[in-house]
Amino acid sequence: MPLLKDKPPAALGPRPWICNVKPNERIAGAFCISNAQMGKTRQDKPYLRCLLSDKTGELTSRMWSIDEATFRRLPSEGFVWAEGETQPYQGELQFIIHDISPLEPSAEQLRDLLPASERNPDEMFAELTTILGTLQHPAMRALASVYLGDQFLMDGFRQAPAAKSMHHAFIGGLLEHTLQLLNLAQAMLPFYPKLNRDIVLLGLFLHDLGKTRELIYDRAFAYSDRGELIGHVVDGAIMLHDKAQVVMREHGMRLPPNLLMVMQHIILSHHGIPEFGAAKIPATPEAIFVSLLDNLDAKTAMALAAARPVHERSADLGGNFTDKVWGLDTKLFRPDPLK
Repeated sequence: MPLLKDKPPAALGPRPWICNVKPNERIAGAFCISNAQMGKTRQDKPYLRCLLSDKTGELTSRMWSIDEATFRRLPSEGFVWAEGETQPYQGELQFIIHDISPLEPSAEQLRDLLPASERNPDEMFAELTTILGTLQHPAMRALASVYLGDQFLMDGFRQAPAAKSMHHAFIGGLLEHTLQLLNLAQAMLPFYPKLNRDIVLLGLFLHDLGKTRELIYDRAFAYSDRGELIGHVVDGAIMLHDKAQVVMREHGMRLPPNLLMVMQHIILSHHGIPEFGAAKIPATPEAIFVSLLDNLDAKTAMALAAARPVHERSADLGGNFTDKVWGLDTKLFRPDPLK
């Protein structure tokens, strides 16, 4: 285990999964760290606040005594070895860190630390390609085939999370989110017969593909340089322009007038409003439908992940509310009154 050399072998034993930790339990081991920040206590002393996680969940974490030199050594998004103890706080479990160091995880540790989709990526991808096979217009079928034929892009599409930390933030999350949207659209489109089905389905397939370039996901999830400077919204529109040229060059097919512009608009506007990252406000019926559907799945997924996670915690501290979910700007009430 490639930890810092000054760590004693006794600290290298296995630790419980985060979903299984209980209050007042001493833990030492590898974690994924995110959102690491320096704060100040009421006594004006520096402290570390962060999230520590593994593939089963995350813990709000604090280190009440830390110096700047130690903080500067830590990644804000990465991996650490940490030792400390859990304690209940306002109906939630938090981790009080006593010792922390940066960590370069082994491949085995990485599989334990990064969350992944519960679904098989090959099965999801096969289902997605079947849906895209129902596109009717020759130009749309050709455009879809150019994307699906880009092996490097599709490999990234199978692996990438849909976000660094908001929704579907796990390996395979982008594929799972996209497939969910396509299935939702197929169920809802019959209620809106004047929407162009081909434009909606292909728009949903393309809307987040720029995330394969925006995000780093072969280690702790983070933004690439391209993600910081360009972002998936604009990058997706750039990618679509390039793929349209391939359709014309290799398929000998011109796209119908305005099609490229309308499809780029869906990508540029799918975040809805500029405050949420949209380059333009949705201004076609299909763009509005795609944006609302994307928002529906993203926010519902965030709510369920926080209030009803896949890996339920073994320690029930009686708290009815989650911590504040920043992407939803609220705490969430956990109990289902019918269960």
